[in-house]
Amino acid sequence: MKISQRGKTAANRRRAWNILEPPEDDQGGEKRGAASKRRGQEPERRAWHVLEAPTGEQPAVDAEIAMGPQLPDEARVHFVLDLALRLGEVQMLSGAGASDVTATILAVTSAYGLPQCEVDVIFTSITVSCHRGSDVPPVTSLRVVRSRSLDYSRLTDTEALVQKITRGRISAEDAYSEWQRIYRAPHPYPRWVSTLAWGGMAAFVTVIIDGNIWTALVAFVISSVVDRVGRFLNKYALPFFFQQTVGGLIATLTATVLVNVDLIPLERPTIVVAAAITVLLSGLSTVSAVQDAITGYYVTAAGRTMEVAMMSAGLITGVALAINIAASFEAEQTPPPNVPATTAFDLPSIIMAGSGAAACFALASYSRLRPLLVAGVAGAVGAAAYGSLRLLPDVEQITASAVAATLVGLGGGVLARRLKVTPLVVAVSGITPLLPGLSTYRGLDQLANFGEITILMSAVAIGLALAAGVVLGEFFAQPLRSGLGRLERKLSGPRMAGPLRAGRRLD
Repeated sequence: MKISQRGKTAANRRRAWNILEPPEDDQGGEKRGAASKRRGQEPERRAWHVLEAPTGEQPAVDAEIAMGPQLPDEARVHFVLDLALRLGEVQMLSGAGASDVTATILAVTSAYGLPQCEVDVIFTSITVSCHRGSDVPPVTSLRVVRSRSLDYSRLTDTEALVQKITRGRISAEDAYSEWQRIYRAPHPYPRWVSTLAWGGMAAFVTVIIDGNIWTALVAFVISSVVDRVGRFLNKYALPFFFQQTVGGLIATLTATVLVNVDLIPLERPTIVVAAAITVLLSGLSTVSAVQDAITGYYVTAAGRTMEVAMMSAGLITGVALAINIAASFEAEQTPPPNVPATTAFDLPSIIMAGSGAAACFALASYSRLRPLLVAGVAGAVGAAAYGSLRLLPDVEQITASAVAATLVGLGGGVLARRLKVTPLVVAVSGITPLLPGLSTYRGLDQLANFGEITILMSAVAIGLALAAGVVLGEFFAQPLRSGLGRLERKLSGPRMAGPLRAGRRLD
């Protein structure tokens, strides 16, 4: 059979070679290019355009053209960043979560014309970096959070100021002046009012765990004394670990002395210690630690968790030291604590005591009247849910605590913002009556006498269940709230402080 020689001709070879290599610059190529342009069509794309990008035909970028947002002058940028950092610092001082602080700073900077900022929040510092384009370096500011204090009136005023900023109702200069007024303002109540509130909280807690009038009175006095001693030691900058140790030591030794001298008819002296432990545990940032862990701020969550662990260790050290001192003097110790059985007749008193304990905690944290009343309602809801679930035989304490805390977080997330109250105040106050003071003391008793830590680990689990339940309730409250801002939808996790609506210039 004769093989066709058609593909061996020069013309055919040139036509086949054009598939992978560009054609030679001959007149035929120029004529074809001119013809294609005259027809108004683009030149035919060859395979070499795919294999090798035509970089020489792309326009060069003008190096003198700056790319990035149009920002104010550098002095203005520094001023806005400093204001945003100081507002975030107040929230960190009050126990707000890292996600709340981040959202607040982003909203404030966006409202004042800095739309591209990055925020880094850790346990002891806040860093903000503002991107200014490709031709100038970013502006970065840092602020260190050195101390922490419970002043919910300052947190509430800061929330109101942030709302004004994000809604465009106040200038940056006036906002800075307002922040200075808030930060330097004294507490709304004298310190002795806070001391009485801590004592009242301990008295209400004894009612929740089945104490009588004498037990409540002794718990009131002991917790008030512990608060005053703590304030005295704080003047000399004694670390909080040792302050917690002194508090646990005073509470346990006082109960032991009262048992031995028999001055006051205490039927269950261990309730006094349990109430004092509950008061000392109430100031810990357990809710914020769990919130940071859930929202992905693991460094801050680790720092807060370590703080809670050290404060709890100080409390455990004080109680154990008091037990050993009593044993060395051969003094009669308090009887082994037990969990009281809850009946339906006890439910009304538990609800009232839960409301009173939550309101006293809010008062001790310098809350004003409206947050105080909302916190009392939250405490009643949590105590009612906890007491009702404990009536069921198959519901354990951890489950009851988690469900009650979820309801507190849900109610606080839905109603607190409508009532112009920070949800963090409602959440922390609402779960305070449910803190495991009695379980902690029972665990310490088992650890000291038998070397078992089962009950103590159960107390830790109850505390984590309360914190996680509050965060979960706030997460469930998000779809129920109306008018959510775009900023809140961008940030993951629940929000317990900071603005819900973004600033006017937030894109």
